[in-house]
Formats: sequence, C-alpha cells, structure tokens
Amino acid sequence: MTTETFTAYLVSKTAENTFVPAIVERPLEDLPAGDVLIRVAYSSLNYKDALSATGHPGVTRKFPHIPGIDAAGTVVSSAVEQFRPGDEVLVTGYDLGSNTWGGYAQYIRVPADWVVPLPAGLSLYESMIYGTAGFTAALSVDAMEHNGLSPEKGEVLVTGATGGVGSIAVAILAKIGYRVAAVTGKTTEHDYLRRLGATTILSRDEVNDQSNRPLLSARWAGAVDTVGGNILATILKSTQQHGSVAACGLVAGAELPTTVYPFILRGVNLLGIDSVLCPMEKRRAIWARLASDWKPDHLEEIATTITLAGLQEKIQAILQGKVRGRIVVEPK
Repeated sequence: MTTETFTAYLVSKTAENTFVPAIVERPLEDLPAGDVLIRVAYSSLNYKDALSATGHPGVTRKFPHIPGIDAAGTVVSSAVEQFRPGDEVLVTGYDLGSNTWGGYAQYIRVPADWVVPLPAGLSLYESMIYGTAGFTAALSVDAMEHNGLSPEKGEVLVTGATGGVGSIAVAILAKIGYRVAAVTGKTTEHDYLRRLGATTILSRDEVNDQSNRPLLSARWAGAVDTVGGNILATILKSTQQHGSVAACGLVAGAELPTTVYPFILRGVNLLGIDSVLCPMEKRRAIWARLASDWKPDHLEEIATTITLAGLQEKIQAILQGKVRGRIVVEPK
C-alpha cells in the first residue's frame, strides 16, 4: 500500500448543502480505479468545471469531488500496452471531472480508452490552452466544413467570441482563411478579437432579433454559436442558403424559439456539437489538426495561467462571464 500523496482542489458538500473548496493532500490510493495513472502537468478551466465546483447536479452528483474536465501530463504507470511510463498524453471529456475525479490534482487515474497520445507539434501546455473549449471549437469548424462550408462561401459568425470556445473558433477560422465576424458584449476586447483574426465585430444586440419574423436577410455562410436561446434563433434566420450553424453552448438559454422556415426554405444545417463522447478515431484526427494546420500563430495570447490557489476566483469570474480566452491550471 502506497503512502504517496498528491495535492488537489477538493470540493466538499456540507450538511447545509453548500459546497466548500479546499486545497488538500490525499493518498494516491484514493484515486478511482483505472488503467492509466497520469501525473498532471496542466488542466484548464471551462464553464462546466465552474458548474461542477459549485455543485450543479446536472454535472456532478458525488462529493467530495475534484473537478477538471481536462488534463495533460505524463504516464506514470499503465495496465495496457499502448501506453508506457513517460508517454505524454491528454484527456478531455468522457466522465473526467464530472463524477470521476479530474484534472485539478497532481494525478488522475482513468480508463485507457479516454487517453489521447499528445500529437507531434503540440506541447502539454498548448494542449490545455485548447482543452475541451478548443476541441469543441475545432469540432464545430470540422462539422461545418463537412457540410460544405469553405472560405469563398462568405463570412462566418462566432458568438461569445471572447470566451474559451469563441476565442479559439475565431483564431482557427482566421488561420485557415475565413472572414470572421465576432460577437461580444465586451467593448474593451475589440482589439483582442482583431488580433485573433476577426474582421468584423458585432454587439449582442445586432444578433438578437426581436421582430418574430421567421426569416431575416441571409448573411452568414456559417456560424459557431456558444450562446443558444434567441441569439441562436436569430442566427438560423439569417444564415445563407445551405449554410451551417454549429451549436455548442447555452449560456443565454436552452430554449430555441424558432420555426422550421430556415430549414425547409433555405436548407440551413443546425449541427449539434458533442465533445464529451466524440469517437476516439475522430478525436485523434481533430487533435492532429489542432497540432498542425489549424494551430493559431498566437495561441499563447489566448491563455492565462494560474495555480490551484487561483481557481476559486476564476471560477466565480467565469460564472459571471468575466473571463477572456482560456485559463490554464497548473496543479501545484
């Protein structure tokens, strides 16, 4: 029996149903069962992590819990042949950080079929600048291109453009030749979005139609929507013939107040993006592109790095929509 311990950001539930975080030391034997033990170099902060850390029952049901749906690090031990000690790997999605202890710790132990070898061209740190947010952005671009989107078709809209998914979607689209219209409510961040490659910047009101008209003038060849609600409905009404909209968020609401007209009169494609259970073959292919032709030249500009001690402040900030880009977490 090992007596080795690890440091972690552990959230406990009190008898009064409040959720209290603490940085603690736990023995390695407390980690869940799994094939691969990984020493975590970096994790990241996503909106879902903030929900988990504050006790949202739709994300995490079992406490005490270590959040962190992303992790990148080095294999310490493995029960399977495809991974060996010293291998650099990453894990995003599946149940990591939801009801399985996650990346806000110095170690994770997970099933082998959750683990992705770190692709050539990407460092562990860079992989967590992407994390689930970047992977979701890349899945969105891939889905739109699979459905016929190409740069000559016209402008592509990105909502929530200063957030994690939005920032990386803007950067990827600009990198591969698209004209990008970025939507933000943060007037102080226009220069940031232009540095990422946005050619047009819009306010939220400009994509939040209140007319109840079933269709609007067609403008967008495609869109990555991180917001949902009436903004997603507005985008669908203003997408070009046979254009595609990738839906991957719901911060403005889960309801979709629209009609069938965008679909039956313009052939608009509404593409659902699920990064959690993406098949491994596709997962590896997307990570390979993020490490090569889709990798933004200014990826590190999107990131801020914190330790576990800085998590509580940033969790509150992301819940309030006050985080720009990506937060990388060093579990120390």
